[in-house]
Amino acid sequence: MSIPELKDCYLDHIAIACSDLDATQKIYEDMGLTFLPEREVVEDQGVITAFAKVDAKANIELLCPHGEGGPIHQYLEKKGPGIHHLCFRVKDVAAKADELREQGYRLLYDAPKVGAHNCLVNFIHPKSTGGVLIEISQKRES
Repeated sequence: MSIPELKDCYLDHIAIACSDLDATQKIYEDMGLTFLPEREVVEDQGVITAFAKVDAKANIELLCPHGEGGPIHQYLEKKGPGIHHLCFRVKDVAAKADELREQGYRLLYDAPKVGAHNCLVNFIHPKSTGGVLIEISQKRES
């Protein structure tokens, strides 16, 4: 039985919100994952990220607040640590967002924003997806 490929997208990462990046990273390292040595601060999102490869395409992304009041800080205060969102890599995030809007989905941003690893990103509101925050992401040329 062959596993079908997704059309023009794939699971890029599962993001986990945490308040202690080092302690959370250790949990996944104890499971056998290896994190990239670099951590990235995404000022626009008020977050510090750490990434570990799961397979050839998918990653675990740890999200820790950077400063007060950002979305992850607010998320942790409201819901506590845990899975924050799923991210799917797409070829063209603006075109995919338009397609999703035409299908009735609500997106968080009018236009894509720059996220971790210099990708263009947008999010589908969880009220449109049965309670799951879904990110769509496009790799930009460096």
